[in-house]
Amino acid sequence: MPGSSSTFVAGLTSAALAAVAFLTFQASANVPAGLAAARRGGVPAKASGDRKHPTALPARSGLGERVVYALDGDRVWLVASDGTVERTFGVAPGSVDPLPGSYSVTSRAGAVTGTDGTPIEHVVRFTTVDDVTIGFSAALDGELPEPDPEVRTGGIRESVADGEAMWEFATIGRAVVVVP
Repeated sequence: MPGSSSTFVAGLTSAALAAVAFLTFQASANVPAGLAAARRGGVPAKASGDRKHPTALPARSGLGERVVYALDGDRVWLVASDGTVERTFGVAPGSVDPLPGSYSVTSRAGAVTGTDGTPIEHVVRFTTVDDVTIGFSAALDGELPEPDPEVRTGGIRESVADGEAMWEFATIGRAVVVVP
């Protein structure tokens, strides 16, 4: 019967995607509290790279064209395919952090209102943690606020100029590597 093999393959693909989604949910639900908790709030920051050169690209941050985000250093690197750093800049994280690991840009928005009510632009999203969307964005007012622990936000704020650079660089599917 023509078409039945493509229907079968589509069914297998759907089942595989559902299994991966379930296992991902199950893994995130079973992360020990110490690993899942936000790492801000009085915990001393550890250098994610070279202590003498805090803006140096962290070791073991992947290969190829990618965005690298250091949680403890609150810093981002836009890395070209040959490994050279095109741009690096400091950021102001939200109250919810992504776990270290490899992700990819899943969606983008030119201009929206952030979960904290702030108008933002150049939104580049790459994961979700406990129903909080995590992504980079620039506030139209240029503010880089300290995260409010009372409000669960995943917006990693950058300056307007850095937001423009991120927007140009981090297209859908671009790798995002989060390091401690």
